[in-house]
Amino acid sequence: MTTLLIPGYRGSENGHWQRQWLRDDPNAHLVEQDDWNAPTLSQWLHVLEARLAETPGAVLVAHSLGSILVAHLAGRPSAAHVAGALIVAPADVERMAAADKTFESFAPLPRQKLSFPAIVVASRDDPYMSFNKAKALSEVWGAGFVDLGNAGHINIDSGHGAWPEGHILAGSLVRPQHSGERAAA
Repeated sequence: MTTLLIPGYRGSENGHWQRQWLRDDPNAHLVEQDDWNAPTLSQWLHVLEARLAETPGAVLVAHSLGSILVAHLAGRPSAAHVAGALIVAPADVERMAAADKTFESFAPLPRQKLSFPAIVVASRDDPYMSFNKAKALSEVWGAGFVDLGNAGHINIDSGHGAWPEGHILAGSLVRPQHSGERAAA
């Protein structure tokens, strides 16, 4: 399974579970943005869509602002290349944009059903999105939902390094391929 790891604002620093995933999984690739500190939706979408064109059928594993990028991607033609998405600790860009214009281009939050299978993983004490809003968005998006309890922003600051459960969740998004053809006798 090819996995595209999509960090959020400022990227995922060394030690972050996405960086560890990248090191541990030879089929994982980081979607590297030109400037992690200046998020612009159109530019970030362009980079993500270019990576999808190179790796159709990939599973997207997104964190924070990267999760909202994936939600914005869902309404675009390139979403047809997505096998599934693990959306971890989505960021409330509406609230963030009201406080800081840096996030304006990502607002409002997409509120349409995702065009690919997805799972939202949220924490009850995430400072960047309320648990209830994350759960409501997962319902609007037609995504499964995982309550991680009190896990902060599911990053290094909240004690998350390696996250093997993430691999299991991402793997659950991919349906096994069955061939209707028989081998020649």
